[in-house]
Amino acid sequence: MKEIQARSLPGIPVLLALLVAGLADGAFFINAAAAAEPSRMVIAAVVGALLFVCLFGLYMLEPNQSAVLSLFGRYVGSDRHNGLRWNNPFYSKKKVSLRVRNFESGKLKVNELDGSPIEIAAVIVWQVADSAEAVFNVNDYESFVHIQAESALRAMATSYPYDQHEEGQLALRSHATEISAHLAQELAERLADAGVQVVDARISHLAYAPEIAQAMLQRQQANAIIAARTRIVAGAVGMVQMALAELEKNGVVHLDEERKAQMVSNLLVVLCGERGTQPIVNAGSIY
Repeated sequence: MKEIQARSLPGIPVLLALLVAGLADGAFFINAAAAAEPSRMVIAAVVGALLFVCLFGLYMLEPNQSAVLSLFGRYVGSDRHNGLRWNNPFYSKKKVSLRVRNFESGKLKVNELDGSPIEIAAVIVWQVADSAEAVFNVNDYESFVHIQAESALRAMATSYPYDQHEEGQLALRSHATEISAHLAQELAERLADAGVQVVDARISHLAYAPEIAQAMLQRQQANAIIAARTRIVAGAVGMVQMALAELEKNGVVHLDEERKAQMVSNLLVVLCGERGTQPIVNAGSIY
């Protein structure tokens, strides 16, 4: 079912016309009563009843609001005109907000791709795009949006690891833009039948579950230490190679392989040590 644009009349002119017609009918009824003419009185009463029924055709719509009109269960159309409007008084009118709305899902506890339990939550921005589908395709479109948002978030969280383990792999913590795009697409597919458009969807909370948070923190710290040590060693080896090359190039000193190995060992200790080294001055021969 798709939305159909319904026609309606401006409400203020119709209201004024009904008031004028009501006053005229009242005067007609009074004259008929004064002339003791029952037939004219009946006609005036019937006209007055019809005018009173026509008042029920008035309804007001605010900006970004739609009225879904139906006649005895049959969908007639949707009116998106702002202000006071008038339509068939026998139409039932259900107002639907077309404004942009947002909500934050509760913190969900799920297992990510590697099986580790995590806590995740998201902020969903949405609006009704098709008022007919929102009213007739689902029982309660607001509740439908909330439930499907949690379902899509769970499905998305189980598709990615928390941290990146391989080059080019998408992860929840390191690829927020790609993950948000996937979540928005997942939501759009689930909410399309409800006439709801997903404006934006972003993760607002992401953390390991409390029972493994400490262990995962230690693992992250260990990975950081290993990465730092690897870089320090690589830099130290380069500096040692440069020092030996410069010494040989300038002819400062000629070292055999055993002394080169000893010098390399001493330089690596100095460059890679966490604390400052204490030098020992040799005043005699190096041999």
